[in-house]
Amino acid sequence: MTPQPSTAPMTLTTVVASTRPGRVGRSVADWFTLRAAECDQFESHTVDLYELALPFYDEPHPPALRQYTRSHTREWSRIVDASDAFVFVTPEYNGAFPAPLKNAWDYLVVEWQHKPAGFVSYGGVSAGTRAVQMGKQVVANLRMLPIGPTVSIPFVNELVGDGEFRPGKIHEAAAEQMLDELARTARVMRRLRSGTH
Repeated sequence: MTPQPSTAPMTLTTVVASTRPGRVGRSVADWFTLRAAECDQFESHTVDLYELALPFYDEPHPPALRQYTRSHTREWSRIVDASDAFVFVTPEYNGAFPAPLKNAWDYLVVEWQHKPAGFVSYGGVSAGTRAVQMGKQVVANLRMLPIGPTVSIPFVNELVGDGEFRPGKIHEAAAEQMLDELARTARVMRRLRSGTH
């Protein structure tokens, strides 16, 4: 992992977890990425797991060794390694997160460590909250720090029109709270990774 100077802008990567046709996750992620770009603490960008198109985990060596043999793994490693914080935008499938998100997490180990993770979840009445609960357990095992504030969007289809997510005031306020916590945590954890205090 390459230490970065503490004065450099922090990179926030928003990950779109759903890859299914007709998903609304990309519109939600696009909103959040633009919202994060307004925060002067971060350089904000999106990674869409549909576009990244990682196959089901296909490396012959354990990811902790970082002995990658596939170009898609090396590219994913580069993206995650260069990021200081993450937001995972996820629906809830049968009480958990989508399989492509777990697959993306499982590809890497070292690159995730000591970085904060936030969640934006969406769905029907439950707003994807069980996916977040399970997701926090996984990222904690990767030695990430799942932060407390989340953005939960119930009845998301009522807020999407012409492919664009139209947030309410409650979503905007939740996003601001989460971004503040991510920035505060990411600064501390970057110093931890670089070995400076």
